[in-house]
Amino acid sequence: MTDQPALTVDGNRIPLLGFGTWMLEPDDARRMVAEALRIGYRHIDTAWIYRNEAAVGDGIRDAIEAGHVARDDLWLTTKIWVDHFHRDDLLKQGEESAASLGFTPDLLLLHWPKTSPSFAETLGALNEAQARGLTRSIGLSNFPSAEFREAQSLSKARLVTNQVEYHPYLKLTKLLQAAKELGSAITAWSPLAQGKIVADPTLNEIGRAHGKTPGQITLRWLIQQNVIAIPRTAKESRAAENFDIFDFQLSGEEMDRIHALARPDGRLGDWIDPAFQWDNEW
Repeated sequence: MTDQPALTVDGNRIPLLGFGTWMLEPDDARRMVAEALRIGYRHIDTAWIYRNEAAVGDGIRDAIEAGHVARDDLWLTTKIWVDHFHRDDLLKQGEESAASLGFTPDLLLLHWPKTSPSFAETLGALNEAQARGLTRSIGLSNFPSAEFREAQSLSKARLVTNQVEYHPYLKLTKLLQAAKELGSAITAWSPLAQGKIVADPTLNEIGRAHGKTPGQITLRWLIQQNVIAIPRTAKESRAAENFDIFDFQLSGEEMDRIHALARPDGRLGDWIDPAFQWDNEW
């Protein structure tokens, strides 16, 4: 992989900065994945429910054919949708996702926690998908810390990450601690708070001190916590801007100032099943 910060989890080297494809239409997904890999990204994130896995695979092949990347230098993540959590459905979707991508994913995640089928059935099936070679590693997405711990207790294989919403306006102390204790990682979706960070006075002030944008400051804040960040954009210029975060470092005082921006109403995407509750951080 290119010389950029990465996190090693259970023997897997995962680049800390990735490129997300949520809400990208297929044409944009193909174009932007190829461009992201040309820029230097080596981590691509998609999901079955995004309806763009085939386009993501096409973008990867475009970049490979152009000589911008080799498959072995790329980390590729996709996700099992909640309608496919029964064993047979999960294995079928794992096969379909690999076929659509044209590549075996490096990481297969459960997209949201679900009350039925049981965690035991779903985690068993996820482990079976890994054993069958449908993915290199497995993990979770959008699991609160209690369910994160329960899922790991039911999984023979390490759950290498829990992909959740995380940005300066959201406190994630308990999930970060759970990941550390479980030998796992946290991956941040909507790391730029869906653009809300752009006008933030604190992030702008810190950005001026480093000659960086609020977005670059925010992404740097995340990776300095060893949190994997997967910003998404349909603009080539913004993708390049987001990648330009490896030539500076935030001080401890600056990190603390950004942490202090968290607020109780900071969550932007709450689609969790009401049977589950996010960690109470306040």
